[in-house]
Amino acid sequence: MNDLVISRLDAQNWPFSLELLPQPAYMVGGAVRDAILGRSREYLDLDFIIPDDAVKVASAIARHYQAGFVLLDAERKIARVVFPHATADFAQQEGDSLITDLHRRDFTINAIAYNPHTQEIIDPLQGCADIEAGLLRMISPQNLQDDPLRLMRAYRQAAQLGFTIEPATQATIRTLAADINKVASERVRVEIGYLLASSQGTSWLTSAWEDNLLTSFFTNCHRESLQKLAAVDKACSLIGETYPQLGQELEQAIRDTVKTTWLGIAKLACLVHPNPEIADAELQQLTYSRAEIRGVTTALRLFPQFKVVNMSLREQYFLFQDVGVVFNATTALALADDIVEAMSGDNPLCVYAPLIDRYLNPDDLVAHPSPLVSGKEVIIALNIPASPLVGKILSEIAVAQAEGNVTTAEEAIEFAKQFTKNT
Repeated sequence: MNDLVISRLDAQNWPFSLELLPQPAYMVGGAVRDAILGRSREYLDLDFIIPDDAVKVASAIARHYQAGFVLLDAERKIARVVFPHATADFAQQEGDSLITDLHRRDFTINAIAYNPHTQEIIDPLQGCADIEAGLLRMISPQNLQDDPLRLMRAYRQAAQLGFTIEPATQATIRTLAADINKVASERVRVEIGYLLASSQGTSWLTSAWEDNLLTSFFTNCHRESLQKLAAVDKACSLIGETYPQLGQELEQAIRDTVKTTWLGIAKLACLVHPNPEIADAELQQLTYSRAEIRGVTTALRLFPQFKVVNMSLREQYFLFQDVGVVFNATTALALADDIVEAMSGDNPLCVYAPLIDRYLNPDDLVAHPSPLVSGKEVIIALNIPASPLVGKILSEIAVAQAEGNVTTAEEAIEFAKQFTKNT
């Protein structure tokens, strides 16, 4: 193993001192694999095997650095220490030796260990050779069966690493596909989320569906759904080329607390039933959050309206009010639909340009209303009680403002008085 790999694994890069790690102890898993691949991460995610007292070691390190401590699995003796820019998991060695432990893992590329005390790489399953070949190879069918989430994880890791799944491994996954139903939906959803997050994941999502791993989770998904999934990637690429700001938005998470991106929302909309109400029920079953479900159902409900040509300012105003922050995903879904139907032409975004231009202009009063008066001011001026009517009046004032019919607060109040008389 070359010196460059050893330098990437060096304890100087860790958030804690090597002196606090007993001998023997081993770094394993993704951090070792990524060091061999030369992949760097801003946020370190380290995994260690300790022959004895793994939880006690983790607790001592956490106390020493006043870091967070989480007992992940009391029975298997696994604990996590959380630092500001890293996490370190400490697991009790399974079996009577490191080699036994490594033989219980999922794929050969994840069964490579590094001894930081001796700077030795331990590779009993030739994982390094598979890394060099770009192959994801199972250690054994039994290991996949022991934790069926590993079946789905194969496609996610292949996508993330740019690897291919070794044929015998993929054949085994097909044989064991029904076992994925033993896994909690939220665990499967996390793996699907990784695949939805980038264009590299699309072909692997297709493979997972073809290999019957997704059929019980997305019961309304079919071959055309997967064609549209690929079309969303193309749509997002076109959007990014013409409107970089909108392209960047599609790559952003929908909320700080939800990892799913707007691109993921547009793609998720391809996998569920096109009826928003049925899609809502499907996504609840898969334990998606309300924010994610609202994003998908809004995009499904409104993307046909995006195709309407020559909308009035009034229609555009209410469309923007309805779509809100889901504008970017809805645009991507509408354009993807055109691409699938071969309706995109030479300038596929021309249909959506008027809406996009409004959306990207913060001063546009149709897409981004700047209220002339508040609801409280309307209530006082018109001497009416708080009710849904107040919201309706404010909407009508905003439309009139966008159309240039009112420009001041005084005109807005006068407009409101006339509106209530005629209502």
